[in-house]
Amino acid sequence: MNQQMTIEDYRGMIGESIGVSDWIKIDQDRVDGFAQVTDDHQYIHVDPVKAADTPFGGTIAHGYLTLSLLSKFGSETLPSIKGAVMGINYGLNKVRFLMPVKVGQSIRAKFTLKNIEERGEKQILSTVGVVIEIENEDTPACIAESLGLTVFA
Repeated sequence: MNQQMTIEDYRGMIGESIGVSDWIKIDQDRVDGFAQVTDDHQYIHVDPVKAADTPFGGTIAHGYLTLSLLSKFGSETLPSIKGAVMGINYGLNKVRFLMPVKVGQSIRAKFTLKNIEERGEKQILSTVGVVIEIENEDTPACIAESLGLTVFA
C-alpha cells in the first residue's frame, strides 16, 4: 500500500527517491494484447519464430507498452498526499527507450521527485524522474520525466 504523507513532507523529498515498484514479468500474452489494442502488429513483437532471427533473439515488448506501465507502477508505489482528492496524468518529458524488453524479462520502476510547482491554491504539478529497469540488466529499458497534477479539496 502507498505511504500517505503531508504536502510538507512531500516537498521535503525533492531530489530523493519516492518509491520503487515491484517487478512484473512481461509475457507474450501482454505484448499480444497491447498489439491488439494499438494495431501495432510488427513481427518483432508478435511473431516469436520470425523475431528469433533478429538481433533480439525473440519477441520484444513495444516501447509504448513499457511506458504505459508507468500508470500501474505509480499507482502501486508512489506516496499519496493527505488532502488530495485526485491525481491526473499531465504528460511526459524527455522519454528515451534505451534497451528493448525481451518477452520473459521482468521490469520495475524507480521514481525520484525532481520538482513541485504550485498551480493555484488547490493544485501542485510534480515532476518525477522515472527509470524503468530490466531485471539482471545494467541498462534501463526507459527513462522519462512524468508529470502529475495533484488536486486538493
